[in-house]
Amino acid sequence: MPPSPSATPSSYDVVVIGSGVGGYTAAIRAGQLGLKTGCVEAAPVLGGTCLNVGCIPSKALLHASELFDLARTKFAGFGIKVMPELDLGTMMSQKQAALQARALSVLG
Repeated sequence: MPPSPSATPSSYDVVVIGSGVGGYTAAIRAGQLGLKTGCVEAAPVLGGTCLNVGCIPSKALLHASELFDLARTKFAGFGIKVMPELDLGTMMSQKQAALQARALSVLG
């Protein structure tokens, strides 16, 4: 959320730089403690590198890849015979949906 045009640094008790995992957690906690809190983020979305580029997207794709491998190599041992086909477009869409849901949780 963009700051109000009249906001000045002295308008806040705490200003957190960055909305990554540490930043948004610190901003939420400061607000819970009753401090007037601002959070400065250069990126167009909150959540930092871990949420938007690194950890979470990588883990979403890794999870999908592991499910694909299980279907390909292990399901038959349970009596489930399948020939999985990788649909990268759907996999990427699912990853993006997971990221958007997580990003919305950062906003509260």
